[in-house]
Amino acid sequence: MTLLDVDAAAISLVFDGASTGTLGSSGNDARALDELQFTVGEGPCLESVSRCAPVMVSDLADPAEQRWPVYGRAMLDLRIRSVYAMPVVVAGEYVGALDLFSALPIRLAGEQFAGAIAAAELAGIPVLDLLDADLHAAVSDPDSTAWTELNALSRAEVSQATGMLVAQLGIEPAEALLRLRAHAYAAGRAATEVARDILERRLRLE
Repeated sequence: MTLLDVDAAAISLVFDGASTGTLGSSGNDARALDELQFTVGEGPCLESVSRCAPVMVSDLADPAEQRWPVYGRAMLDLRIRSVYAMPVVVAGEYVGALDLFSALPIRLAGEQFAGAIAAAELAGIPVLDLLDADLHAAVSDPDSTAWTELNALSRAEVSQATGMLVAQLGIEPAEALLRLRAHAYAAGRAATEVARDILERRLRLE
């Protein structure tokens, strides 16, 4: 946080427009600041994921800043003036954001902005680990609830096709999911369409 010149930071997960919780935070205060936006239904993380882009507010006290009437006022009451949200992307999906909070009105620019983007990229690693763990559970136990948990990030067909790729290619689940999505992108098709072809054995990835 010192390098970014902020007072608090948290990583939020957002699937299908709803929060699944705070994955990590710099402390209890940061967690409270992060989770408040899901209580009131607005805030930087939700906007960052919905827009698939960074959200930057250098001064919530600026009269022209009206994007979050409830959350913005709550942050000011908690003595937070600046908020930033950098999207966390895993396998091409916007699954959350790195939220940064400052008690002073600051503007992230240059190296600080680049550092925030890099930090958000690193934040995707523990998310990928969670995804990988769920995929392992789903592959080893077809009746596992992991399929349900994975469905928040990817449709069940994609998850099942990923399991088939793991068995066929002898690769890790996370890599299998990346290959499926990469093939879909290159072919200009939806991931669910490619997954269906794999499940029905019309397509075999190498």
